[in-house]
Amino acid sequence: MADVNLMTKEGSAIFGAEWRYSDAKIIEVPYTAPGADRNAPGPANTTYEISPLAGAADFDDSSWPIIAADTLGQRRAGGKVCFNWYRVTLTMPRDFAGLDVAGSVAVLHATVDDYAEIWVNGQLPRVLNQDNPNLVTGWNKPNRVVLSNDVKPGEKVQVAIFGINGPISAAPTNYIWFREAKVEFYPKAHGQ
Repeated sequence: MADVNLMTKEGSAIFGAEWRYSDAKIIEVPYTAPGADRNAPGPANTTYEISPLAGAADFDDSSWPIIAADTLGQRRAGGKVCFNWYRVTLTMPRDFAGLDVAGSVAVLHATVDDYAEIWVNGQLPRVLNQDNPNLVTGWNKPNRVVLSNDVKPGEKVQVAIFGINGPISAAPTNYIWFREAKVEFYPKAHGQ
């Protein structure tokens, strides 16, 4: 196994990574209450969602500021109950530190203080009643998400990380920041 620290300029440069950042907020939106059958739309109401919704692979983040990789540990967002987005496209290298990574498994290992949801190529997989590394996994617990099961040099992987300050029901006095962010490369086992 070899890993690359994405919280350094040198590590991010291996992937041609350009980190972009935006605060996020809760906004009120029109919706419907449940219908008489508890499923179909009923009468109009309002509810809430996050803005911007920046998980899609084709989301245009070009107006967002670029942040340096070595500033990912800086505290961001408004504090207390707050949310943000980090977006980056990672271009898989041919090798790293003399290791040929073609055909390996690439895993993003990221810990956001306090919680994170991680979108990969516009996908946020959800499976009922199972641990899911893309979704909130616990207070300051690492998310470990497979970026590629068969790395191809030059392959582009778009990553969107939604940061959440928490616990939400007991507003903390801090902010959102990365404790760690790295890509781990694992050689495939023989026969796979």
